[in-house]
Amino acid sequence: MPNWTISAEPVTGDGVDEVMRQYVEEMGRRVLGRPVSEAEVRAVLARDPHADLAPPAGEFLVARGEARDFRGCVGVRLLAGAHATAELKRMYVHPAGRGAGLGRGLLFAVEDAARRLGATTMVCETNTQLVEARTLYLRNGYVETAPYVGHGRADHWFAKALR
Repeated sequence: MPNWTISAEPVTGDGVDEVMRQYVEEMGRRVLGRPVSEAEVRAVLARDPHADLAPPAGEFLVARGEARDFRGCVGVRLLAGAHATAELKRMYVHPAGRGAGLGRGLLFAVEDAARRLGATTMVCETNTQLVEARTLYLRNGYVETAPYVGHGRADHWFAKALR
């Protein structure tokens, strides 16, 4: 039985900006192979903000441990101009939550959220260095597809029909 719960929380809630910073810093280390500067973190968050991971066209999910400590998060937003297509964003599993299936739990929860928003397709992007993410998507019904949006250094794009 998992030792976490996943529920919707406001993307503007306490601590979310700090979690998003941790996410961007880890992605920078893994993708760029070096620590990112404060200016780079701000630029990424400005270029691809997360405020739209909120109702009515999005949702932000947070996984918390038994002591309500942060374990992970994921967001979803409907893509403008793309009929019934939702985009998975900001999937992040904190080191304290890794290795226990939380990534898969977050993926299933965000797919359910996308369905509630009316989406019939989920898309996401990642890059070569994030082997765990690519593996998770492929093992759970996602297929590689053509690029759909440019948010930065992505070089792999995935799609899944939501049933």
